[in-house]
Amino acid sequence: MPTPTRTPRRSRDRGQVALEYVGFVPILLLVALCAIQLGWIAYVNEQADTAARTAARVQARTGSGGAAAGKAAISPELAATADVAVSRSGDAVTATVTIPINSIVPGLDVQSAVRTATMPYDAPEGAG
Repeated sequence: MPTPTRTPRRSRDRGQVALEYVGFVPILLLVALCAIQLGWIAYVNEQADTAARTAARVQARTGSGGAAAGKAAISPELAATADVAVSRSGDAVTATVTIPINSIVPGLDVQSAVRTATMPYDAPEGAG
């Protein structure tokens, strides 16, 4: 009786690693995109905070020019879409900055970065 020939185990597993790799790549890409998105959200929020503090400080010290100073304090790409609102009530100046955040992760809806800063009004008399 002839002995049956068996296919070596190694040849049956051929391509298994490639198949596992192809299945794992989309998950790895999604995790990478989420990490990049999280970094972008943190960056835009920091820029909004910087713009709000700068706008409030300049407006409080000089009496005008706060909105322009707030936009000048951040990157030009974000300044183009930023909304800087400066108001004075009594002896305080408040600056509110809103910057839209673009989403790079498909299906993720990200809210705009909104930051507010308040400074005491100490502009010289006669200013704004």
